[in-house]
Amino acid sequence: MSDSPEPPPGWASSWIPDGAPPEGQRAAFRRIAAAVRRMNELLLDSRLPEADLLDAAAAAEALAARFENGPRNRPHWGFGEPANSGNPRAHFESSPLSGLGNPVAPPLALAVENGEVIGRVTFTRPYEGPPGHCHGGFVAAAFDEVLGLTQSMTGRTGMTGTLVVRYRKPTPLYREVRFTGRVDRVDGRKIFTSATLHDGEILCAEAEAIFVQVDFDRLRRLAEQA
Repeated sequence: MSDSPEPPPGWASSWIPDGAPPEGQRAAFRRIAAAVRRMNELLLDSRLPEADLLDAAAAAEALAARFENGPRNRPHWGFGEPANSGNPRAHFESSPLSGLGNPVAPPLALAVENGEVIGRVTFTRPYEGPPGHCHGGFVAAAFDEVLGLTQSMTGRTGMTGTLVVRYRKPTPLYREVRFTGRVDRVDGRKIFTSATLHDGEILCAEAEAIFVQVDFDRLRRLAEQA
């Protein structure tokens, strides 16, 4: 099997805003995340004997203890999801879908091209639902990420109000698939978006979402008062 997929060359360098983590530290976090991501994939396909599995478990527990006993509560770098940023070039290092510093992420590579958001991803074994294909819940989550970035092209900060996904064909594992998202219209605080998911020329799924503009500064102030 090949290594976990990475975004195309030049993608990351164009998405690092002011306030991003130091270059060396960011690279180290991404390296660890990629290793854990790879481990998740290999673990699900392993036929190691019990003794080897127990040795690996002990090593994993020791590594977890090293993090647990080390400094904690580091500041968040950027946003956990694109919809809340209001900026399609914001920083999403910890996103569970596109964050290269998050081992849960596939990761989904996002870019803005000709007024649309293009997402490219190769789902692997940890995301399996039907045999050999991606779990529909991860497809829906990826749509939410793609459309969250799409709505941020309006310059607004919003949250998902509704997300409707129509599954047309199973989404395969170990093949790069492509999401395409677009803004359909804006009506007051509501931002209407839509997207498709293709495996080559095959339409796997399509989605529509309504995002609602939110004043996050006001919500933060209310939370602090509470």
